Amino acid sequence: MFYFSSNSPAWTGIEHTAAGGLSLQSYIYSAHTNKLKKQTKNLFLRNTLSVWHAVHAYTEDIIRYRAPQLVVNFLNDHFCGNREEVQVLDVACGSGLAAKLRGFRHFVGVDGSKGMLEQAAKTSLYQDLKLALLGTDPLPAETGQFDVVMIIGALRDGFVPVSVIRELCNATKPGGFVCMSRVDPKSESGDKYKASMEQELQLMVEEGLWSLVDTKELNRYMLDVYNDKSKKEEDEEYLHGTMYLYRKSLNKIII
Repeated sequence: MFYFSSNSPAWTGIEHTAAGGLSLQSYIYSAHTNKLKKQTKNLFLRNTLSVWHAVHAYTEDIIRYRAPQLVVNFLNDHFCGNREEVQVLDVACGSGLAAKLRGFRHFVGVDGSKGMLEQAAKTSLYQDLKLALLGTDPLPAETGQFDVVMIIGALRDGFVPVSVIRELCNATKPGGFVCMSRVDPKSESGDKYKASMEQELQLMVEEGLWSLVDTKELNRYMLDVYNDKSKKEEDEEYLHGTMYLYRKSLNKIII
């Protein structure tokens, strides 16, 4: 089992937040209980986002975090334009995992954690990086500015509210793409979020804002870090996820 310690790389991104000797599963689980989420304020949420991104950045292999690669592959399968020229908005970009993958070249990143934006800046892959706590701050993007808007993993209860999806669409050029991924945590709140999100996605189709290109269910999206039971590798439990790809309508503007 993996443990944080005061001299581990992961500790750099989460000092003042976790105590040494806490298992990865226990740490993430404790940071996402309903009690903490109800008590959280914007400052604490920013710290939580920093911790979550730090865990993903430094322990990607340990938790089998495959989302960035899966989403980029999914988008590449459907995108026929010139990847060297398109402008991509990477929402909840974290340390820049998606931008590091082969494919697109012109990225603007948005994240609620200053520390993660600093990590993303070190990749030298972003033309601009902007700090915004989604759902509290407006998405820092002009209407119809980007060919592709992506958000990987942040659409979940306690992180990014469903209302932000309309902002993603608004930032996309007419005819552009919005690509989203969402993990399916095994919880009542996760089920409610999924239902609310998919209801909003369909409502936006009915309003003529965009059309569905494809959706794909994902097995083994990431290791179930909410399960704190020690298991052999062959018995480890995984969370599933879903990817969505929509194309913005050519003649509809969100007000």
